[in-house]
Amino acid sequence: MFNIPVEATLDVIGGKWKVVILCHLDKGEKRTSELKRLIPDITQKMLTQQLRELEEDGVVERKVYEQVPPKVVYSLTGYGWTLKPILDEMCAWGERHIGQKDGGAQVL
Repeated sequence: MFNIPVEATLDVIGGKWKVVILCHLDKGEKRTSELKRLIPDITQKMLTQQLRELEEDGVVERKVYEQVPPKVVYSLTGYGWTLKPILDEMCAWGERHIGQKDGGAQVL
């Protein structure tokens, strides 16, 4: 199915929004409305779709609290936490890239 292992990684976290969602969830569980507020450019439909895909891949857990109104929270699974080093490195690289784009010296 995959020609090289990075394709398997991108199959799970690829796209514009999944890594952003995961970065917010690594700071703690979030309700859908919290994620929408934290990611204002994502549509509700896209947020729901991305969360479902992450849940299907086993990296995000959806927990429904039986109350009125219903409360639904999303969090990283144990398997999802294994992505933390990748997410941290992507954030660090992004900070260096922003610095370089802003005319700063390249930081290694």
